[in-house]
Amino acid sequence: MNEHDERGTTMTGVDPGRLDDQQLMKELETIHRTRHDTLLYGSNDALRAHNERMAQLEGEYLRRNPRRTVAPGRTREGARDRGVGGP
Repeated sequence: MNEHDERGTTMTGVDPGRLDDQQLMKELETIHRTRHDTLLYGSNDALRAHNERMAQLEGEYLRRNPRRTVAPGRTREGARDRGVGGP
């Protein structure tokens, strides 16, 4: 069995914890790029697998970057501020 063949589990691809930072970012970019098509045209099984893989990759990113930069406009308070007199 290789790292892409995890029979008996729902994981596909390499365990995110084994990816270096550059590989993890590439995987995240790819899964986010394919999200819309999977949602619109994928089978229920494909969507489920996509959800699980995206959660694994994003969870690993957050684990590695607990103090990542958060843009003020991406918070509840920032969203409220945008709503006052904004478009």
